[in-house]
Amino acid sequence: KLQLVRYPPLRGGRGRKRIAMETANNLNKYAYNQILRPFASSLRSDMTKAEACLWKYVLNKRMMKEYTFNRQRPVLNYIADFMCKKLLLIIEVDGFSHFNEEAYNKDIKRQKDLENIGYKVIRFNDNDVLKNINNVARCLEITIEEREIELNLLPPVRIKRKDKVLSTASPKIIK
Repeated sequence: KLQLVRYPPLRGGRGRKRIAMETANNLNKYAYNQILRPFASSLRSDMTKAEACLWKYVLNKRMMKEYTFNRQRPVLNYIADFMCKKLLLIIEVDGFSHFNEEAYNKDIKRQKDLENIGYKVIRFNDNDVLKNINNVARCLEITIEEREIELNLLPPVRIKRKDKVLSTASPKIIK
């Protein structure tokens, strides 16, 4: 639902209309918010201990059922801790700051906003991630399987070649 405003052409003959449309398309792919990009970048280098553990031991390098996850991804006016574009799945890791009533209400609103545009949001608290990471991983596997069924996706397939391992969404014949 984009509204396109017509502007007079800029110097060089390229119209503002085209620039506005390109910017709008880039901003709305997976509801990506480019304005929050610098803040998300700083959060990536400043992750909490629980986020770092979840990233290192569960989500990094396609460890979770061969799906790619991004960390600290700007979506709408929020920054999701972890996001899988293909599954439209967002994972939030909540620390002690999320346990007061005001933060809880903000989290509920945030979750509703993200679910209204098609994402599924799952939450874990820091303690669960740090003390029961195996259970968190199992819960994520179950959620991913359910999400694959909901979105009618085939799980990614790994194809081994003599010296390389290729990850693809669908099997290909290698000669």
